[in-house]
Amino acid sequence: MKSLTSFARFVAFGGGTGVLSSLAVPLLAALMPWALSNALITIASTVLCTELHARYTFRTGSHAGLRRHWQSAGSAAAAYAATSVAVFALHAIQPTPGMLTEQLVYLSASGLAGIGRFVILRLFVFATGADATATDVTAPNLTGAHGETTKTTGTKEPTKATVTTAPKPIKVMITRPRRTPAPAAGLTAALSPS
Repeated sequence: MKSLTSFARFVAFGGGTGVLSSLAVPLLAALMPWALSNALITIASTVLCTELHARYTFRTGSHAGLRRHWQSAGSAAAAYAATSVAVFALHAIQPTPGMLTEQLVYLSASGLAGIGRFVILRLFVFATGADATATDVTAPNLTGAHGETTKTTGTKEPTKATVTTAPKPIKVMITRPRRTPAPAAGLTAALSPS
């Protein structure tokens, strides 16, 4: 459930930033080459998204920090490559596509790259030992050896009564093992299990 909630926040922040980026890239591309426009918008949106993801998506409770920004930049570089290849392929197939077609290709490539980024960010960049989940665990029966408890009635001698109660569930925090974050050496290092 926690992953689904994180993914929903990731889509909201990343998707919102992606839509704004898709509008900004062609507008900026009117002033400079498309690849440079895409690179500048990708860098700006990556910095913004990394901060949003650190604070709200994965709820680290603090700024992303330089290490996480570099790690996130590695996944953003792969996203940049995916969107660039997709748009360059579109231009190879259709030399003068309309802005709507270009945006559809760009957003489709961004969506696929975004799913890959979520996986990398969730498993490597923002994985911490502080992630804990509550789960029900059955408590052992704390009555006597044969299910007996002693209760005192109005008489001077205690009487034995058999208690037949089911074990009660209790909430226990189970902490995930800490994963060592992937070094910012590149996409291959980020995708290899730690």
